[in-house]
Order: sequence, then C-alpha cells, then structure tokens
Amino acid sequence: MDDPFDAGADAGTGSLLRQPKAVWATAGASVVAFMGIGLVDPILPSIAKGLDATASQVSLLFTSYFLITAVAMLVTGFVSSRIGGKKTLLLGLALVVVFAGLAGTSGSVGELVGFRAGWGLGNALFVSTALAVIVGAAAGGSAAAILLYESALGLGMACGPLLGALLGNQSWRYPFFGTAFLMAIGFLCITVFLKEQPKPAQKTSLLDPLKALGHGGLASAAVSSFFYNYTFFTVLAFTPFVLNMTPYKSGAVFFAWGVLLAVFSVFVAPRLQARFGSLKVLGGSLVLLAVDVLVLGYGSHTTAVVCTILSGAFIGVNNTVYTELALGVSDAPRPVASAGYNFVRWFAAAAAPFFAPKIEEWSNIHIPFVVAAITAALGALVVLVRRNALTHEAAELEPRHATEDSVTVFAN
Repeated sequence: MDDPFDAGADAGTGSLLRQPKAVWATAGASVVAFMGIGLVDPILPSIAKGLDATASQVSLLFTSYFLITAVAMLVTGFVSSRIGGKKTLLLGLALVVVFAGLAGTSGSVGELVGFRAGWGLGNALFVSTALAVIVGAAAGGSAAAILLYESALGLGMACGPLLGALLGNQSWRYPFFGTAFLMAIGFLCITVFLKEQPKPAQKTSLLDPLKALGHGGLASAAVSSFFYNYTFFTVLAFTPFVLNMTPYKSGAVFFAWGVLLAVFSVFVAPRLQARFGSLKVLGGSLVLLAVDVLVLGYGSHTTAVVCTILSGAFIGVNNTVYTELALGVSDAPRPVASAGYNFVRWFAAAAAPFFAPKIEEWSNIHIPFVVAAITAALGALVVLVRRNALTHEAAELEPRHATEDSVTVFAN
C-alpha cells in the first residue's frame, strides 16, 4: 500500500489547488471553525480580570463548549441525514455567528459561559459535516480533499491563539466579534458557492452512535482517548494561567504549539505508524506526553513554555492515530463510529478545564499536572491491556487517511 500522503501529493499539488469554489469556501470556514477552539487561550487571564472572575470560572468557557459538543455528536448525524449537508453547515455557521457575537457582549462570566455553549453546538454541527461535504465536492479524488481539510484543521489550530492574541491585546471582547465576522463571511460564501448535497440513503438515529460503542475495539479506543483528552485539555485550558503571560506572548507560545500539532499530525504520525505500527506509536506518544506534562508542572517558567510547545508534537501524533483507530476498528459506518467515539472523548475535554483549577485550589499549582500525567499514562495502559481488541487490519497496516467525520481535534 502506498503512503496516502505521498499519494495525496502525487494527486498533484495541482489537483489540491485546483478546487471548485465550493470546496475553498468550506475549507476556509473550517479554518475559522478550528480557530475557535484555541481562540480564547491567550485571553483567559484577560477575561478573568475583565469580568472579575476566578481561573476556575473562566475555564468553564471550555467546559460548556465541549460538554455541548459531546452531546451534539449524537445529534449531528441525525440532523444532516435529514436536512442535507449544506443546510447543516449553514445552521452550524449561523449558530456560531450569533453566539460568538453575543459572547463579545457578555457582562458576566455566566453569560459568556452560556454563549460559549451555544457556540459549541454550532461548531459541532459544522465540523462534523464539513469533511464529508469537501470530499463530495472536491476535484482530484478523496486524498486531495482530505489533505486540504487536514491542512485547514492544522492552520486553524495554529492560528486561533495568534488571532486571539492580536485582537485580545486591545480587548478580550474583540476575538469573539472577529470570529463572528469571519464566520459570517463563511456563511455567505457557502450560501453562494456550495450546491445542495445529496442526503444519505439511510437516515441516522440518535441511538446509532451509542449502539456502535457496543463494539469492544471502538469502546476501548474511546475510553483510552477519554483519558488522553483530559491531559490534552489540561494543557490547553489550564496552562495559560500557569504561564501568566501577556496575550501576545501567550499567543506566540500556543501558535508554536499549534504548528507542531499540525506538522506531527499530518506528516510525522503516518510515517511513524508505517514503521512501528499504530498501537506502539500511540502508547509511546502517550507515555512521552505524560512525562512532558509532569516536567511542565514542576519546571521553571522557561521549562513550562518549552514543554507546552513540545506537547503539541505528542498531541498531533495522538490525534491522528486515535482517529484512525476509531474509524477502522469496528464495522460500524464511519460517521456513526466517529460520533460514538467523539461523544465519549469530548466529555473529558469538558471535565479537564473544570477540574484542573479546582484541583489547584484544593492543593497547589503542581498537582493538576500530576493528574494530567496520570490520565495520559492510563490512556497508554488501556492501549496495552486492550491491544487485541484494538488491533485491526486497517489500523495496523500502513496508515490510512482519516475520512468522513474525522473531527480530530480536535479533534482530534
């Protein structure tokens, strides 16, 4: 089997760049959607100061966002299989525009947390549908389309903190208004350039993703990823308070973090998988991430900055491998398997921003990172103990691209 990334390149830089306007409109909106995840990172301390809130209160911005995202994973397939891809994208974008704009007008941290929850619902509807739409509308085959989507994902994750810093240095409200403006442009572009997508032949029920978790391999991948995502979002949501830097400096740190995440997710992980196998790569990367966050918690300020940036490399590798395992380990349709898997793991993304500041209040600044190191190690332990259930021909051969509903980041 040829390396799909090489195949994507051979499909030609030309085929990647010569895409219909509908594809570019959807990819551009995807960049902004993924930017929204890390947008608030550099301005968390500024929000806390501006709204006279504690770190644990402000961290609820992530908790509300991802709690709604987790639940919405059971809804997105149900909605898109009934109203179609274009309408689902537009509904998601409209919700983001409204709630991101309202977030910028918040007078209290409670209002901001609530508006961020609405934003999470819109983002879930959009990103869970965008890749399938891009693949359906792209020229040059699915490899070129997926590479374009993954590039949009990486660019969004890297640029989100940078945009948050540039706008947030003037006021913590500006990044929210900026996101609403950019997503409104995306809404108009998709309205004009994207034709209505055909509806799936079979409608998805609300319970299908939960039924898919009855498969031992998919359940194991979801549980391992749950522990990993607790570590991931401890770094993303709690570290800005530990670094305690200006929005510009914090934005630069998380921009570098996002660049490493993108590079290791798109280019490095597939080559490591081809050489060592998915499970060995995943287990090793989780252990290294555990060591990294432990050093981050106990090191000097400079060490903490370096470890924060370095964690992006391990997170990028983990995101890619987890997604491929989730989509290849069971016989469930990929959108359904992805929804069930994401339903479980996003609960950890909601839990970490809430518990990390609370743990600091109950103990000290180091213990949240000890807990994060333990959860990463637990993720590796699940991979080791459940390796037989996780082993699948598609996962252990040379890596495949993540396909429909591969919401890595975030994903993944």
